[in-house]
Amino acid sequence: MPTNEHRPTTRVIDILELLAEVKNGLSLTEIAEAISAPKSSILPLMHTLASRKFIFYNKETQKYTIGIAAFSVGSSYIQQMSSMQFIQSEMQHLTASCKETCQLGICDDDSVLYLAKVDSPEPLRLISYVGKRLPLYCTALGKALLCDSTFEELRQLYPDQLEAYTPNTITDIEVLFDQLQQVKKDNIAQECEEVNLNLKCISTPLRKNGKIIAALSVSIPVFRSTPEKDSQIIQLLHEKRYIIETYFLNYNIDPDTLSL
Repeated sequence: MPTNEHRPTTRVIDILELLAEVKNGLSLTEIAEAISAPKSSILPLMHTLASRKFIFYNKETQKYTIGIAAFSVGSSYIQQMSSMQFIQSEMQHLTASCKETCQLGICDDDSVLYLAKVDSPEPLRLISYVGKRLPLYCTALGKALLCDSTFEELRQLYPDQLEAYTPNTITDIEVLFDQLQQVKKDNIAQECEEVNLNLKCISTPLRKNGKIIAALSVSIPVFRSTPEKDSQIIQLLHEKRYIIETYFLNYNIDPDTLSL
């Protein structure tokens, strides 16, 4: 066992993984032997797991099997994967409609973490990747994620001067806060060449029960941005926001665990 692992936690995981692979269950002695642990050490773990229904103890056979709570946790993981697949499907529809790159991001401290991306079919398009992080304050995704923040929360997040990535980057936190108030009202955030020259981005926040949990964006090379195209993208983002938020609500998905 690696030295940085907590032994009791490791044994709990070993027990669950072991019982998940056995149809007819195992006795305490068999479990102890399989994971190379004294029965006296794992017995309290077994009692706790059984009381929380992660394992089941059959008094007649004196054997343990995997429990319903373990199934529930596994099912929740599958649901989360399905939710990501659903969102990516909607992102694909959006990109097919506007021919521009669509991205999904979440807040990670003071940065945007990019979770998903659907590339534009155009030869000239945004070059980015899933797992990338950029500052919240100078990205459309970040502004969408920040729009419910108070001025005091912004100050705590950015106690120092905002760094300028391009000549267009907003570095005044008061100007940023004013922008966020409009984003909160319209559910649309925009930035033009604030983090990358020749690139514009439009975004919308995604909420569940009033809480912003992610944001969806479309990135456009500046030379392809027109009032008509921007209006089309804004309308598409509003439509996808409604569809995704309705999905979260109806299927009781916990968006805090969104991951790839």
